[in-house]
Amino acid sequence: APAAVAAGETAVNSPMPGNIFKVECKPGQAVKAGDVLVVLEAMKMGNSITAPVSGVIKSVNVKEGDTVLGKQTLLVIGE
Repeated sequence: APAAVAAGETAVNSPMPGNIFKVECKPGQAVKAGDVLVVLEAMKMGNSITAPVSGVIKSVNVKEGDTVLGKQTLLVIGE
């Protein structure tokens, strides 16, 4: 299930089950809406997971090689 996040924070969830191929961000990094954060490999295709909002990465909950479920929280963006 998606993790609860504090007010002013945005959880970025996996749209589908798959494997984390690449993590393109780290905690403390500023990101803009549309920046690629994670590349998720699913059904033999790389899917770029992008930032829905601009902000600062508060936490990264996955690492390269992890298997994730659909709707699993990958990271959290704050202000």
